[in-house]
Amino acid sequence: MQWYKVPDLNFTGQPFIRKEKIAGKQICLVGYEGEVFAMGSRCPHAGEDLSGGWCKDGKLVCPVHRYSYQLTTGRGSPGQNDYVETYPVKLKRNEVYVGIGSFWEKLKAMFTFEE
Repeated sequence: MQWYKVPDLNFTGQPFIRKEKIAGKQICLVGYEGEVFAMGSRCPHAGEDLSGGWCKDGKLVCPVHRYSYQLTTGRGSPGQNDYVETYPVKLKRNEVYVGIGSFWEKLKAMFTFEE
């Protein structure tokens, strides 16, 4: 997995939502309740930009059709049957780093079990 520093973002604990292009991907970064989350920036329902949405109950809400996605897993709310890809985040001295892995790394992780 490759880690990418998010430019011009020092996390202070304050809530925020913003979109960044990282490693060729449009990523929606969310500061919520003292943590930072990273997920795909497009709503899978109709392709809208999630960075224009808001957070409620640990979910990012799409600004157009109000579909919502868990910040931790990217899973859509019950009945939606969809998800948004999520990415790991690391904080180092208030700097934010997003981890982006290759297809093969993701596939391997799906079949790796820890006891």
